[in-house]
Amino acid sequence: MLLADVAATSMAVAATRSRLAKRSLLVDLLRRTGPDEIPVVARYLGGELRQRRTGLGWRSLSSLPGPAAEPSLEVLAVDAAFERMASLAGSGSSTARSALARDLFAAATADEQRLLRGLVTGDLRQGALDALLLEAVAEAAGVPADAVRRAAMLAGGTEPVAETALLAGSPEAALEALASIGLTVGRPVRPMLASSAPDVAAAFSGIGGREVVVDAKLDGIRVQVHRDGEDVRVYTRSLDDITDRVPELVAVVRGLPVDVVVLDGEAVALDPDGRPRLFQETAARSATSDAELAAATALTPFFFDVLHVDGRDLFSVPLIERLAVLDRVASGHVVERVVTADAAAAEKAFAAWVAAGQEGVIVKDTASAYDAGRRGSAWVKVKPRHTLDLVVLAVERGSGRRTGLLSNIHLGARDPAGGFVMLGKTFKGMTDEMLAWQTARFTELALEDDGWTVRVRPEQVVEIAFDGLQRSTRYPGGLALRFARVLRYRSDKSAAEADTIDTVRALAASGSDGTARTDSSSDT
Repeated sequence: MLLADVAATSMAVAATRSRLAKRSLLVDLLRRTGPDEIPVVARYLGGELRQRRTGLGWRSLSSLPGPAAEPSLEVLAVDAAFERMASLAGSGSSTARSALARDLFAAATADEQRLLRGLVTGDLRQGALDALLLEAVAEAAGVPADAVRRAAMLAGGTEPVAETALLAGSPEAALEALASIGLTVGRPVRPMLASSAPDVAAAFSGIGGREVVVDAKLDGIRVQVHRDGEDVRVYTRSLDDITDRVPELVAVVRGLPVDVVVLDGEAVALDPDGRPRLFQETAARSATSDAELAAATALTPFFFDVLHVDGRDLFSVPLIERLAVLDRVASGHVVERVVTADAAAAEKAFAAWVAAGQEGVIVKDTASAYDAGRRGSAWVKVKPRHTLDLVVLAVERGSGRRTGLLSNIHLGARDPAGGFVMLGKTFKGMTDEMLAWQTARFTELALEDDGWTVRVRPEQVVEIAFDGLQRSTRYPGGLALRFARVLRYRSDKSAAEADTIDTVRALAASGSDGTARTDSSSDT
């Protein structure tokens, strides 16, 4: 398949706001995709390269040759070119990578160049997100969307599921093949996610008076742990394997009274009094296998769910039953919880856990299954302040004592239709260590630099605290953050997991955020 076919579909998808029309366009292209091309085309339709890092930065994309007159690039050849770029390392790799990029873009038409730029920068504004792509795969294969979503949850991604469904030969065979995809110990599954509520009462309001599980929300990193005998693997929420970096977690899980198990939880660095250390310390510890740092900052696991034990899958079992199993197999390493139908009792637990240094609570439906990879109403998180996980879109050069550093960050919420919606800027809350870190990080992500503002690849998630939202004519979303300040960078989250502009608008509409009059300030 020519890359031009993918580019044309991408442009057509971006040109319509109709979800049905978008899906129809995706279905048409998937049905024309060759067997070997499905993984590449599926990833490109989702707005991503298959290579997590190509090494291309804004300089590489700022002086590329003009477009070709006629299309000639095949999608598999394009994927191979990016694979070669990603594999380059050492002396001369930057020059070689730039040469490969020039050759690739020189062979691309104008529409193909637009697609390639969007894929490289992670800013392909076409409105085709993973959920919509899964629906398109289901329609193209003639199977129910739920069967495709379930398979993608257990396979940990869309690509293998697209191959399985589209190559089966018939809807009946596809459904059978998808049903055969199960939880495999040692292969991570997409984690279940929580929606947000402004307070405990709001979280309880959708439960209908039934008992709920109220978990302490720990200020750590999400970990999914798989054990099969003595073999233990530890994965992050983005499904990266960090086993070699966290031997202390491996040791704990090997000591549990079970042979085969899959656990979901958090890993936290604790001080001598048992309080959680700063999140940055936990994140730094999980990012390295340095023995000295590991000895000084050990991680402690706390589990809040179990998906499999000794040959039995549990993700479809009600939560309250899964927790009984969890308490048996992971005693001493379970997140604190209360089970109650009383919002006042949950409020009391919330206050106590926050005072102990935790982030808040997660209110969970006792009857809920483990709905991996989705953010629904069965789990609802509550924090003691207004916070959003946003994406850094650009960063400004500092002045005064911040001269030479990248300081003021531009903040964007994810747009479900594609791209990001800017909500303001901030330089508040940044420590000297954070400024040094973000200067290095955003130099690495730079796309364009006009000497003052550096536009960056929209990849870095940052947790922002704010006092409220205000109406704004300055920003396209019509809203701006009030008194925004940086809490921490969330390198454990991808941009696809950032809060959406719909979440922000819902918060403003609820009135619980203290939405203010029209914004006329310049420091938001």
